[in-house]
Amino acid sequence: MLTKSDGLAILNTPDAELPELMRQAREIRDKHTGKHAQLCSIVNAKSGRCPEDCAYCAQSVYHRTSVPEYALLDTARIVRQGLIAQQNGAHCFGIVTSGRALPPEDIKKVLEAVRLLKVAGIAPAASLGILNKDTLRRLKDAGLNRYHHNLETAESFFPNICTTHTYAERAATARAAKETGLELCCGGIVGMGETKEQRVELVLAIAELSPESVPLNFLNPIPGTALRRIQPLPRADICRTIALFRFFLPDKNIGVMGGREQLLGEEQNLVFEAGANGFLIGNYLTTSGNSVEADHMLVAAAGLHR
Repeated sequence: MLTKSDGLAILNTPDAELPELMRQAREIRDKHTGKHAQLCSIVNAKSGRCPEDCAYCAQSVYHRTSVPEYALLDTARIVRQGLIAQQNGAHCFGIVTSGRALPPEDIKKVLEAVRLLKVAGIAPAASLGILNKDTLRRLKDAGLNRYHHNLETAESFFPNICTTHTYAERAATARAAKETGLELCCGGIVGMGETKEQRVELVLAIAELSPESVPLNFLNPIPGTALRRIQPLPRADICRTIALFRFFLPDKNIGVMGGREQLLGEEQNLVFEAGANGFLIGNYLTTSGNSVEADHMLVAAAGLHR
């Protein structure tokens, strides 16, 4: 079993030894998850006006950004976006909403969207904030496959990132999703000013939850947010972090999500070179992604299949 010391050794790998570390991470991935790429897609179903103060988030009312603000999309539009995601090759389609949690009337609309997506043969997922077991059971009964709820960062660093809710609340929601029988999608954001020790703390916490899918985001500092002046992680440290997650979570679907396009640019192939087996296709919540065709080419070039 890998330890904190092992994790720090990975994150401190010298540049000259990084290619070998990445090769080993790919070997672990291929052994445990095969040559299959896990592709996800999302819809920003409710945008802006979030009362939480998460330092990285462009949708928080505490920040001055230009993101669009709108109430929950109508059911038909959510389903249309799901059909587009399916046509683009996504294996999972997530309904994502801003805010601490959805009010009951919006939950009813999401339940209907989930039912319709399931009938259409789409694997529905959702990220609706901090929910209790009763609501999570209702979502599962409606056909939801997976609930997405990130820890975001290490427990010891969390108060530096958010003060309007706690790390314990996030962890409790993640555990509740698992206990309800839903698949869990749980990861975090790296590069928000945390130490290497705290990155290892995060991956150990995620490993303890044992989610089916792990979205690994790298901070893309958004103008107007509290973290707007953070220096993005160098590409070598991004590769070390992806490898860290693969070593500690050998049999999980690890997808590199936010920050991929902005921080890696023309070297987005490093996502797969460092041991990940997926990413998000299409647009993100408040930023644009690659073209679907470009992402399919990255998958093919890595020798993976969709």
